Amino acid sequence: MPPPPPPFGRPRRKPAYTFDPALDDTDLVAARSALAQGRWSEARELLAATGDDWDRRGHRLMGLAHEPTAGAWADDWRLVEPESADAAVLVACAAVQRAVAGRARPDRARDACLDAASLVPQDPTPWLALLRLERTVGREEDVVRLFDEVRVRHPTHHHAHHLMVARLAERRADAGQDPLHEVYDFGAWAAEQAPAGSPLAALPVVAHAERYRVLARAGFLPPDAKASGHWTGRRARVALKAAFDWWLEWGETHSRAGSAQAHPRARIDLNYLAHAKYCEGRPAEAAALFHRIGPHRTPDPWSYPDRDPYEAFSAARGAALGSA
Repeated sequence: MPPPPPPFGRPRRKPAYTFDPALDDTDLVAARSALAQGRWSEARELLAATGDDWDRRGHRLMGLAHEPTAGAWADDWRLVEPESADAAVLVACAAVQRAVAGRARPDRARDACLDAASLVPQDPTPWLALLRLERTVGREEDVVRLFDEVRVRHPTHHHAHHLMVARLAERRADAGQDPLHEVYDFGAWAAEQAPAGSPLAALPVVAHAERYRVLARAGFLPPDAKASGHWTGRRARVALKAAFDWWLEWGETHSRAGSAQAHPRARIDLNYLAHAKYCEGRPAEAAALFHRIGPHRTPDPWSYPDRDPYEAFSAARGAALGSA
């Protein structure tokens, strides 16, 4: 029997290129830079301006939390403004970031998330942070419960669905290639339930990439994603066509909009879709997606199963653009 995959989030080698989780959110980049210098007022203004755009709020809070000193400055903010719910949620997200990286105890991060959730019961972000924590260090039943907590507050939460797909893909890692695996059903269900124009239309493609990660690490598929044949089966082809058609109809229009109008995590979907189209052997379609991605590469899925994501992205992009 092939060996089980290594724990999620523990790469075998450190990539040589730094990916920016802020993606194309220039306002987030500016606020994060100010936070690194101890000025949390810019983060306060950014979150106040974000309002109840829950996908953007989650993206920005998680992006701010990636700053190594975010926790310390968020604590300082909360000392000055103890009534600030935004400060409490940033404290929670920063605590989760440290716990996921192995630099803090998970129980303290859990307490911070529950504290923040009590202050803003309508906000899915504290539950998203908890979901990210338990997806890494917790039990599967906790992941499912927390996903439901996010969905009841924002049914189409993009980041939460990605986390759930990643966890579901890891079920039955020793089963090999199974076109009836539950991760594919979940991706299809979420895409069907989402309203017109929702980026969850691309979730079935994400499901295929996450299952490839698991199968390749378990030894069932080769480490060369393009040569694996994983994206050439009937179910994969149907999912890819539907997602690419969605992008042509909705995603391209939204991605051409300014960063304030486009979905905050749109570049993540584009990376998954470009990766899948390249692996499917459709370089012209992949090239169109690479053009739209621009400089906003993401580590996943280019790192799958354990590759240098910058090298993998650059090689695929060069091949696709050269063929086109």
